[in-house]
Amino acid sequence: MAPPKFAQARRMRHAPTFNEGVLWKLLRNRRLEHLKFRRQVPIGRYIVDFFCLRHRLIVEADGPFHDPDRDALRDAWLRSEGFTVLRFPNSAVSNRPNDVVTAILKVIERPTTSTYDDPSDRWALDTGAPLPPAYLRVKRPEGG
Repeated sequence: MAPPKFAQARRMRHAPTFNEGVLWKLLRNRRLEHLKFRRQVPIGRYIVDFFCLRHRLIVEADGPFHDPDRDALRDAWLRSEGFTVLRFPNSAVSNRPNDVVTAILKVIERPTTSTYDDPSDRWALDTGAPLPPAYLRVKRPEGG
């Protein structure tokens, strides 16, 4: 029998929110720069929405019921463990997915250091031109 946190993560994978589904379409199957993202991953006592182990990057889609104080504590713990946490409001995920992808790519291109961003420093989304299609590399199905 799976530990409770793993069972809860499995249930969450099977019933994603609308915006988690939108974000997952951008990240799954190594579509974004061939990076491997997993969804609903238990880390410590938390379950994170999306996780890229290679860059120790956590991507969160925040709905209307997120508590900023709890999120700050959670993010501080995750950062203390060496993870980078990006939070995007649902409106950005559904209305400006190119901006979300651009922000993720900026973090991935940033050199890794041992100092972490200040928790109060939220990543601002660029409002520039849309990403060229090459950034969302979709694999062709085999045999097709």
